[in-house]
Amino acid sequence: MKVASDSVLARIFLSFLTTAGIFYINIMPAVINGLKEGLLFSNQDAGFVSSANLYGAAAGALFAVFIIKKIDWKQWSYKLLVALIIIDLCCVYIETPTIMILIRAVHGLIGGLLVGIGFSIISRTTEPDKTFGYLLLIQFGLGGLGIMLIPGLVPVYGIGILFLSLVSFTVVTLVMLPFLGDYPIVNTVEEGTETPAIKKGPLALNLFAIFLFQAANMGLFAYMIGLGEVEGLSLEFMSRSLGLASWVALIGTIVVIYLGTKYGRTKPLLIGILTTAACSWALHYSESGQVFMIANFIIGITWAYVLPYVFGICSELDKAGQMAALGGFASKMGLASGPMIAALLLGEDNYSLIINIATIALILCAAVVIIPAQLLDKEK
Repeated sequence: MKVASDSVLARIFLSFLTTAGIFYINIMPAVINGLKEGLLFSNQDAGFVSSANLYGAAAGALFAVFIIKKIDWKQWSYKLLVALIIIDLCCVYIETPTIMILIRAVHGLIGGLLVGIGFSIISRTTEPDKTFGYLLLIQFGLGGLGIMLIPGLVPVYGIGILFLSLVSFTVVTLVMLPFLGDYPIVNTVEEGTETPAIKKGPLALNLFAIFLFQAANMGLFAYMIGLGEVEGLSLEFMSRSLGLASWVALIGTIVVIYLGTKYGRTKPLLIGILTTAACSWALHYSESGQVFMIANFIIGITWAYVLPYVFGICSELDKAGQMAALGGFASKMGLASGPMIAALLLGEDNYSLIINIATIALILCAAVVIIPAQLLDKEK
């Protein structure tokens, strides 16, 4: 028995499908810290592993743009999920940075393709902004649990616990997949009329905004535990703070699900992005545990709040889902580039530089997103 295509349950199942290939993103501080603690990787090695995973995901998401209209998305999803399980199980036994970088790049390629498929199918639902809200609800909710638990478990059970947690998530998604409908492409253009041309300029600006937002946030998020350690905060405090921040972030997704586009996209986006910039800059004062916690709480909320809107812009530009898959590509490129740039610039714990660059990137993001957001607001 399949669930109704636009039901809450369907949105949740699609959210799991779209998250399965990249769930490690939502526990990135735990991944970085786990590689350092469990396998004694350096800051740079751990960052490169994560970036390789994400650059692979970006390539997979881009590939999805070109094939999504031609494939049986559900059959491909079954095979991709099984492949992810096999690779994560293999990673339990890998101990050298070079091999880990290569195998995680392959994992990213497969996971990114799955994410691209998921984004495309979400675009075929009614009110895709709401479905993206559920997507962030799942990612931040379960990501918070992972961040709270995994850093403390790695010293006891080894790095394997990290990859087994990813396997568990993928298995649950595999069980959900049969209950989803087929989501065929629906031609919404009346016969005898031309398909509306996609406005490439606004689309390019929106994709660049997605890239900047994700790069700035992930560049900081990936090394948040390292930042706290340099400022004298305990691992227990940071794990609890970051885990709670992911749960508090659910407020952002709930607001999006409730508001939708009632107040357009421009004002909500500007408020969300500029607030993220202000709280990122506040991390300069992370020697105060209270500042560290509150800044991460607010960043979590705005991160979960902004993304459904910018992904929704892509979806509104193309109901077949190709533009949403392209949004997934821009997102993965940003998520990959943030930790990579941070790893290259970090040096001897130069976290102030990373914070400043992230803040500037977020301000630029706010300026870039205005045009595509206003375009859709005027068409309402």
